[in-house]
Amino acid sequence: MSNTASSQGMLYRTLGRTGEKVSAIGLGGWHIGLKTVSAQLSLRIIRSAVDCGINFMDNCWDYNEGASEIRMGKALRDGYRDRVFLMTKIDGRSKKEAAKQLEQSLRRLQVNMIDLVQHHEVLRYEDPHRIFDEEGANAALIEAREAGKIRYIGFTGHKDPSIHLHMLKVAADHDFVFDTVQMPLNVMDAHYRSFEKEVLPELVRRGIGVLGMKSMASGILLKSKTATPIECLHYALNLPTSVVITGIDSMKMLAQACEAVRTFRRMSDKEVRLLLSKTAGAGARGDYEPFKTTSMFDGTANNPKWLGDEPQRLQQLKKN
Repeated sequence: MSNTASSQGMLYRTLGRTGEKVSAIGLGGWHIGLKTVSAQLSLRIIRSAVDCGINFMDNCWDYNEGASEIRMGKALRDGYRDRVFLMTKIDGRSKKEAAKQLEQSLRRLQVNMIDLVQHHEVLRYEDPHRIFDEEGANAALIEAREAGKIRYIGFTGHKDPSIHLHMLKVAADHDFVFDTVQMPLNVMDAHYRSFEKEVLPELVRRGIGVLGMKSMASGILLKSKTATPIECLHYALNLPTSVVITGIDSMKMLAQACEAVRTFRRMSDKEVRLLLSKTAGAGARGDYEPFKTTSMFDGTANNPKWLGDEPQRLQQLKKN
């Protein structure tokens, strides 16, 4: 994994086999749409992040009932869109629902094309089969790519590394290779249901862009008092990630993220072992990674209507 630096001190990495140069830190879309963050502040955060060299923008169709995409769309006016690599996610599992959500995202973001769209929250073993059904969501994304509405396709999930591996297998069975995969990568993950140990090597082997998330899990990891915010970001940056997506809801948090990149140096094996030894006890049961062990982070579990209808052929099988 190669690193290049800008005059602002931002690091850039290659996004898998796509060849795209993306900032090592990405701006998380969830936080910028929170009601505790004013629309004016969100615009300032996004544009300041771009001015600081952060060019990877994360978002999702369901974040804050669309407010996150709407705010980002406004912030990317006046030439800012051309300076970023824009990503969003959709929840739809059916072709019809995925296409509808994608069109809504395009309108909210005020763009004709989104660089990367990802299947969001692949949490269940049936999700890959629904996505790759003839009437499934991936068919909608392939059509959108052919129409020039999107450039790349990926998927995300936070529950279990075995489900990520299952998604990769089902995709391969359909002769499809994802451009990116997003997953939790943090100082606790190595100790419990580890995406780092089980999925990361496979992504690197296949040349798939690695998007790390939940480096601090919205601050939950910090409550263990085993690692500082900068240590959390440095650990994730030290992995073969293309981008580490982090939530930023204040100018202070933006400064912290930029400082983490500016001060990042490749960690030695000894430094990694020391940090993991400090987090081993707290991370052993997944207590500080509730996105793995509870349904609190599972938006689609609480809103199954977002997924759309089951494939008609399967409904017919059930009837017969």
